Amino acid sequence: MPAPVPELWNYIPEEILIQIFYYLSLRDRYAVFQVCRQWATAVSSSSVWHFTEISCDSEDEEGMLQSLLQFLSQIKHLKIVFDQSKEVNRKNVTHILDVLAKQNHKLQQLCIVCHGENPYFYSGQDILQSIRNICNTENQIDLQHIDFRQMPFTLDDELVELVATTNPNLHSLFINNRTLVCNVAPGTIRKVLRACPKLSALGVYYASLSDDVFQELLKPERAAFTHLDIFCERLDKYIPVISEELWAAVSQKHPQLCVDLEFDHTVPACKIPRILKLNIPVSTLQLNTYNYMVNQIRFVTQSYSSTLKKLTLQTTSSEDLNSSLVDLARQCGKLLEIHCYCVVSQEVVEAFLAHCPSLKQYTLKVTKERHPWKPVTVQ
Repeated sequence: MPAPVPELWNYIPEEILIQIFYYLSLRDRYAVFQVCRQWATAVSSSSVWHFTEISCDSEDEEGMLQSLLQFLSQIKHLKIVFDQSKEVNRKNVTHILDVLAKQNHKLQQLCIVCHGENPYFYSGQDILQSIRNICNTENQIDLQHIDFRQMPFTLDDELVELVATTNPNLHSLFINNRTLVCNVAPGTIRKVLRACPKLSALGVYYASLSDDVFQELLKPERAAFTHLDIFCERLDKYIPVISEELWAAVSQKHPQLCVDLEFDHTVPACKIPRILKLNIPVSTLQLNTYNYMVNQIRFVTQSYSSTLKKLTLQTTSSEDLNSSLVDLARQCGKLLEIHCYCVVSQEVVEAFLAHCPSLKQYTLKVTKERHPWKPVTVQ
């Protein structure tokens, strides 16, 4: 007669339990911790906590988070997701970050993701101060990857420079977080590049770039640079554009470089052609402008056919748009994703399916549908 299921669990080796618990959410790890002594020991293993996502979305999670603070010192890669509209969530996040600053000397990666409505007059100063605490040199934390792209609080020169100078082994830094104002000057980005010689991936506003920043990337001692993620917004109409020659030089110096470009709807239509240069190795392009984009699509087809992997368009329907998209499908054979948020012809859909063998996902609608439009996954 088979043994009862609870008894079978008792014979699972601890190393197997650790492998299982590694994949559990924070809430499930909390539940596991309370089952029995054997499971509590296994879930307390440092291997379980190396990669951890903490969600702060409701008041009933506060007790759970308090119980799990003891494991923060074991985390190497941390992602914090929270609803910023609730004060209790913001307090929990600042508490977690402050405990990290005091206890965790192993932390290598930090990603903060906010969702929900941003309260009036709230600028995230409590969260930003906790980040400063983590970067205090006395804490001996050596971050290698930082991602603030979904943390909508205005970053300034002082904070970005502090992050860079106290974490000289940074490999990636993403600060293009789509706030209304960019307060990070090109001079600060130059300091970041100098302070972090291993930095190979950088996310910034276009306004934070300059000829001098590119000259920093061209220095002979500069390590391989592989990813530049750029957010363009309304204030870029006042910013000098990076020249064709500098883009060509940086692409030659760093042949593995991939550039992601996102144009916000506030960018003047006349500025887009000036920013888009022939020699940019564009991998992802988002034109969220709602303008007539046919000329830009034709330029993309001519210039980025060998590098483009993802294209997103917010534009208006027309026969010219259909024609330009069919031509793009025929030329951009490496495309993995295409998302066009206006109605297109059936010919456009068929062109991408026929000429893009690596296509994984697309949003191409031949009739109007209620938003949000869901992408189709290619089997």
